[in-house]
Amino acid sequence: MAKPKKRYICQACGSVSHRWQGQCPDCAEWNSLVEDAQQTVFSARHDLSSGGQKLSFEPLDKPGATPVRRPSGLAEFDRALGGGLVPGSAILMGGDPGIGKSTLLLQVAALVARAGGDAVYVSGEEAAGQVRLRAERLGLADAPIRLAAATSVRDILTTLGTMEPPALLVIDSIQTMHSDQIEGAPGTVSQVRGCAFELIRYAKQSGAVLVLVGHVTKDGSIAGPRVLEHMVDVVMSFEGERSHQYRILRSLKNRFGPVEEIGVFAMESEGLTEVSNPSLLFLSGREEAVPGSAVFPAMEGTRPVLVEVQALVVRLSSGATPRRAVVGWDSGRLAMLLAVLEARCGLSLSNAEVYLNVAGGYRLSDPAADLAVAAALVSALSEKPLPLDAVWFGEVSLSGEIRPVAHSSLRRKEAAKLGFAQAYGPPGAQKNGGKGEAPGRDYEALSILPNLVDRIVARP
Repeated sequence: MAKPKKRYICQACGSVSHRWQGQCPDCAEWNSLVEDAQQTVFSARHDLSSGGQKLSFEPLDKPGATPVRRPSGLAEFDRALGGGLVPGSAILMGGDPGIGKSTLLLQVAALVARAGGDAVYVSGEEAAGQVRLRAERLGLADAPIRLAAATSVRDILTTLGTMEPPALLVIDSIQTMHSDQIEGAPGTVSQVRGCAFELIRYAKQSGAVLVLVGHVTKDGSIAGPRVLEHMVDVVMSFEGERSHQYRILRSLKNRFGPVEEIGVFAMESEGLTEVSNPSLLFLSGREEAVPGSAVFPAMEGTRPVLVEVQALVVRLSSGATPRRAVVGWDSGRLAMLLAVLEARCGLSLSNAEVYLNVAGGYRLSDPAADLAVAAALVSALSEKPLPLDAVWFGEVSLSGEIRPVAHSSLRRKEAAKLGFAQAYGPPGAQKNGGKGEAPGRDYEALSILPNLVDRIVARP
């Protein structure tokens, strides 16, 4: 048997190094390398082809009952999961501190318990009395939740083994869990990986739905080893700004449903409430037309969400370097779009400061937002307001061509539902492709970016 080798794992990005360094070579974090538990390195003489247990294979088309999803009681939570809780699944939820992860999961556990399911909530960060205080504030004090404050995985699994498997098991959080079979303090890479493996194995064998709360690093990624996200079935991110009311539950990985689905919640004094129509939330306050404001129908999974894109262009009289400030969109894509407007449309933006904001703290990643951003920029530059009842969507290429995007009919249908009579986008999306879609005469196709500029500048 070869001598065990030491290895050090970064607590921020999960990269592995065979010697300790003050700074991680991959993510440049300081003092983040921690020694992992020693692993035995086997030589090639060890044969693993014998001595194990024989597996019993099953055909893929074997008849039998498929797992039935269990509704949680929160429609937005179920939507982000793809339709509800799948028995035996493992869910990892991350989010910034204080964003409301524990509040959301306590509400879900209370709804599951009140619906007749057994819900177990294990807190490793708070005492049972502290969790009970939060439950009283949320009006959940009478919910039949089994509550415990523990950090030992052995104690948790031993206790669960003496009772019927619960319908929902919440571990808050996985970074506080500790196993006496693994060296290292709670939160280290080896502890997080080992504790998560034992809890996930229990969920698969018992059929309980396991929800693990995960801490995040300063760049927003889940702390601990990257393999943790591969071990679970669903990875969810709870996003939002503390200064804004809304919260978004986003599905980043889902083995049982579509990814990029979102659930929208509003933080109220009594807890998180569902927002069934998020477009009304992000479009509130648009009473009159002002230059630099455009409405974009974004797609979040299968749900269209209308958001307002705001732009401000300020001409500089001196030779100072103009600023480019972006909130809620990619700054690199804004620089590209400004270059296309200047090169293909003849607009002078090199001596102007440009400020772009997505209202409500929403973050856009849809490439179809190019046309809405361009419309807002041209409107702000020409000081011509856009129609209040119009939406804009389309991807802009470097040649100035407006390219087609996916789900054009769903975008227009959602816009028509909210009273938007006009839509501007790429050619080919003006046909009626679905039931209830807005009529084609309300759609104006723009093939190249100069068409957009001429359309806005010609407005009275």
